[in-house]
Amino acid sequence: MRPSSRRSALCVPASDPRRIDKALASGADEVVVDLEDAVAPADKEAARAVLAGHDWGVAPAGLRLSVRVNAPGTPWCHRDLETVVALPVDSVVVPKIERRGDLSFVERLLDGLEAEAGRSERIVLQALIETAAGLSKLPEVVEDVDRLDSVIIGYADLAASLGRRPGASLETWLPTQERVLTVARSAGLDALDGPFLGVHDDEVFRAAADRAATLGFDAKWAIHPRQVAALNELFAPDAAEVDHARQVIEALDAGHAEGRGAVVLAGQLVDEAMARAARRTLAKAAR
Repeated sequence: MRPSSRRSALCVPASDPRRIDKALASGADEVVVDLEDAVAPADKEAARAVLAGHDWGVAPAGLRLSVRVNAPGTPWCHRDLETVVALPVDSVVVPKIERRGDLSFVERLLDGLEAEAGRSERIVLQALIETAAGLSKLPEVVEDVDRLDSVIIGYADLAASLGRRPGASLETWLPTQERVLTVARSAGLDALDGPFLGVHDDEVFRAAADRAATLGFDAKWAIHPRQVAALNELFAPDAAEVDHARQVIEALDAGHAEGRGAVVLAGQLVDEAMARAARRTLAKAAR
């Protein structure tokens, strides 16, 4: 699995071509085009048509393009996936994940759709955790999912599922963040912090983003282009982190050449686990 180079993921409604183009030009590392919550039930088919007819050639090189489909079990999920396989999409965000079978359904459907379309590059999955059931079963949900590469916290729906009052403090969400991060890392997956439920780049937004970056999340979702630059700054490694990451990779490569699986660097044991973190740092720095 490739190391994550994402710092920011900007979510945009699939029904608005102008906002899609603005998102593509925003400087975000990932753009998530939303067919789910941002599109009313009566407009689902029209939004799919917008996706199918959009000029994706304007997307900058290196941008990760994703689509949030409707949840498995809804009347729209399978049609969404039929549309997605014909597009230059890197990943599908699957919302309302509550059990392993939700992802298995999407995997099997993509297997057939990609074979039918003759698509050579597989679409990967991102699991959006938005319910108490999904959070409680998270280790089971992510176990051995072949296409899965990321887990994302969906704050708005999760707050409703938990019965949490609006405006809950950052500290209120710390156990959730720790759980998602721990389970994701143990499964070798990226961990993305969900969107801050505001559209401004202000002190409150930056505090939430900085806390997520400090905890170890790879990136954070944004719901407005004005937030992207701050996320790219806050989730980018500094010079000292980059230098240390290079030293880790060089030391471990030298150790492997000598038949050692772990080495000592500056008094600390360095193994493959630290190398994965180092590669993630260097991938972000390369952007």
